[in-house]
Amino acid sequence: MNMRAGFWFAATWFSCLVTTGCADHAGTAREPALKIQIASSGFADGRPIPDQYTCAGPNLSPPLTWTNVPVDVKSFALIADDPDAPGGTWVHWVIYNLPPTATALAENVPPLPQLPDGARQGFNDFGQTGYSGPCPPSGKPHRYVFKIYALDRTLDLSAGATKRQLLRAMDGHILAAGQLTGTYQRHQ
Repeated sequence: MNMRAGFWFAATWFSCLVTTGCADHAGTAREPALKIQIASSGFADGRPIPDQYTCAGPNLSPPLTWTNVPVDVKSFALIADDPDAPGGTWVHWVIYNLPPTATALAENVPPLPQLPDGARQGFNDFGQTGYSGPCPPSGKPHRYVFKIYALDRTLDLSAGATKRQLLRAMDGHILAAGQLTGTYQRHQ
């Protein structure tokens, strides 16, 4: 290979790494530049999550809506987790294969492995299917991040997948993503 071709190859490879994340040695899904707008009527971004969506209340999943999605989306996936948990990130919800026409999740999604619209729910770190809300130890507030992903395909994952399995299945298939963050502080 001559010097010019070698330089072109190296520059292309480096550009791929920097702009699109072509290589991902950690096995996690890559985030695209296009941002989905995700919101909840239950709490505002960066604000406290009400008790009804936590273990201090009835532990309902919050209502979520999203906009600004690509036209070629084939399915959506959502992961909710707590990056401030004492032992590392704690997963609260894994749901995937939401239909491409979906623009919302209603409050109190039932903890079923498969929903009537074909969406599937995975296991959270409580060892349960579906949503389990914030339940941190007493102390400072924790952040709870709800990430929505628009995908270019329906995932070949059975119900009960973990966050790690979902991230691997989504790798290279994310068209757009967005996030909503709430906080919660448990008082004793």
